[in-house]
Amino acid sequence: MSVATPSRSLRSADLRGATRRPWLGGTGRILIIAIIAVYCLAPFYWMVVSSLREPSDIFETTLLPTTWTLENYADVFSGSTQFGRALLNSLIVASVTTALALVVAIFAAYAIARLKFRFKTAILAIIIGTSMFPGISVVVPLLRLFSDIGWINTYQAMIVPSLSFAIPLAVWNLTTFMKQLPYDLEEAALMDGATKWQAFRKVLLPLAAPGVFTTAILTFIESWNEFIIALSMVNDPAYRTATVAISLFTGASDFESPYAQQMAAGVVVTIPLVIMILIFQRRIVEGLTSGAGK
Repeated sequence: MSVATPSRSLRSADLRGATRRPWLGGTGRILIIAIIAVYCLAPFYWMVVSSLREPSDIFETTLLPTTWTLENYADVFSGSTQFGRALLNSLIVASVTTALALVVAIFAAYAIARLKFRFKTAILAIIIGTSMFPGISVVVPLLRLFSDIGWINTYQAMIVPSLSFAIPLAVWNLTTFMKQLPYDLEEAALMDGATKWQAFRKVLLPLAAPGVFTTAILTFIESWNEFIIALSMVNDPAYRTATVAISLFTGASDFESPYAQQMAAGVVVTIPLVIMILIFQRRIVEGLTSGAGK
């Protein structure tokens, strides 16, 4: 009996500790999430605040502008910057790159995930390995090639190199997703007389729609933010993308940097992506997690 009492006391202490741990764990998780959110959003917040300051107040360190103004946004869309045209160019390049990358990636991912052939793992490793090369490493040879074939200052000079980075990302994401889809429905369609193409188009592709949608958004964001290739392949303002246009903003003189206007342009470029993520975040999460549950 003398031994049982301490044991019961220890068990009671363990139970009390166990009841406290979930609360402490939940608080800790919330604190960590809050720290990460502040860390990630602080640069964007400072960009927004700086875009609303007077150009003369751009180096202030107050959390809110002393004087609020929208003049910087008006300057961004003035005729001299051609920023509206640059936004359209970014939309064209990102949309075409995303569409072409998805077409190639859907078929490549299906072959890797569903068909049986040798060296699948090696092929997938090579595909994803190509995306690890820095963009600057391909600029010089591509610049020479495009100069020879007359592609400088064209959309395809930006789209084709971007595909070399967008396709591996899309193939990797879609392969992972398609591997998780069940074979039963596809096999049932084949047993009912459907061809491989019909089973792919009418059965597998609808099941893979969440993954395709998620991959399209990620590919679009990567293409929208691309900078080094667009900067190197285009020097005609009519074909510049938004990221390049921002880097080439000039002030009243060659020695003045228009930080306030650049901040405003950065907000304009970022807002469409933020809105897209907020609208489609449910679909993105579904695409990243629903493959195993199909």
